[in-house]
Amino acid sequence: MEKKFFQKPTTFVGEVNINVTNLQKSLDFYRRVFGFTILKQEQAKVVLSADGNRPILILEQPEGVSPKVGRTTGLYHFAILLPRRADLANFLKHLVQTEGPNLRLGASDHFVSEALYFDDPDGNGIEVAVDRESSVWNWNEGIVDMGTVALDANNLLEESDKEWDGIPKDTVMGHIHLHVADLEETENFYVNGLGFDIVTRYPGALFASTGGYHHHLGLNVWNGVGAPAPVKNTVGLNWFTLVFADNATRKQKIESLQSVGAEVVAENDYYVTKDPAGNTIQLRVGE
Repeated sequence: MEKKFFQKPTTFVGEVNINVTNLQKSLDFYRRVFGFTILKQEQAKVVLSADGNRPILILEQPEGVSPKVGRTTGLYHFAILLPRRADLANFLKHLVQTEGPNLRLGASDHFVSEALYFDDPDGNGIEVAVDRESSVWNWNEGIVDMGTVALDANNLLEESDKEWDGIPKDTVMGHIHLHVADLEETENFYVNGLGFDIVTRYPGALFASTGGYHHHLGLNVWNGVGAPAPVKNTVGLNWFTLVFADNATRKQKIESLQSVGAEVVAENDYYVTKDPAGNTIQLRVGE
């Protein structure tokens, strides 16, 4: 993992907040599978961290929570990005050992990265990935070559160098991948509003980043063009943060968002907006 893609002046995803139906069950899962540190625990919310300092994932059990509903906008998956290929190998061994045959596990090589896919107990999508060195990413006129082929798991496991003993401190939220309702509106919002670059296109999907990363955002209409937003307090995404380099950059992006018709509301030390599909974004400034 190259830190330059997750620090100034890059704009990147900081943390993700999701709804779950049973907080204790979900907490047990995320601690058993990942070994996250608890930063803060309340009756209906737990803040999880990789390094014991910076939030990365927040679990909430809202009053009246309802199970995940299909064919809506919202979370497709969030991506936990590990620092080293050996970490992914160690994690894969641990995941199979702890979750056993009941685990529905996907595994893909995306050329720029290698990734594992599975769901939490409520069906929230999770990717755990490691990047290849950016020097081997294939760019052509601003478009990066990303594909989906089978992961060579045996080759990966040869990299394993220790037992999994908790998530590495340098782990970050690599990206978030969202279901949206309309790609044209979505592109206008994220490109002209927030200043992201479209770095590749799939059938029904866009991938966007800043700073030359392969993608900080995935955006797809695979749940259907015009898919509705989920009802409040449904399992899935509450919000995610975008982290800006400084106040001046954030101010500029807020003005751009307003110019494309997005509403931006001040909340304490951050601002909140929603993309055209209703996905909530907190706009924050990095430390």
